Amino acid sequence: MTHEIAEAVLPAALEQARQAASDTGLAYAGGVHPPVAWDLVREGQALLVDVRSAEERKFVGHVPGSLHVAWATGTALTRNPRFVRELEARLAKDGGKETVVLLLCRSGKRSVLAAEAAAAGGFRHVFNVLEGFEGEVDARQQRGGSDGWRFHGLPWVQD
Repeated sequence: MTHEIAEAVLPAALEQARQAASDTGLAYAGGVHPPVAWDLVREGQALLVDVRSAEERKFVGHVPGSLHVAWATGTALTRNPRFVRELEARLAKDGGKETVVLLLCRSGKRSVLAAEAAAAGGFRHVFNVLEGFEGEVDARQQRGGSDGWRFHGLPWVQD
């Protein structure tokens, strides 16, 4: 199945996300929670792109089958100035800028910046995965206790 979807036939979850994004003035298509993202990916309705650094993917874990285009690189998380070009190249065979893309980072914050950049670069169906892979930091300064991809028990592997 192609991941290129006409706006009129986006899955209901993405239409809801798009409407919420429009209502709040977001510069990208919107956000979805991890379980919804996994359902969309599993059903072939979207591609999951991990925008964390290669080091994060290797040492913290990643979603099997996800694509990787780093928003920032290295342990200092230096912004990748080629992000939009690399994303477009990575998605060329899947529909390019018309591909339905779900961006995943650690907590859902860097992926917002990546989604804004992708939308400014012409991607029409780019969504943020809310909560991210690890979730927010809790009162004990730890992640994963109340939200995030791993918290929801969704598939992931670690090198």
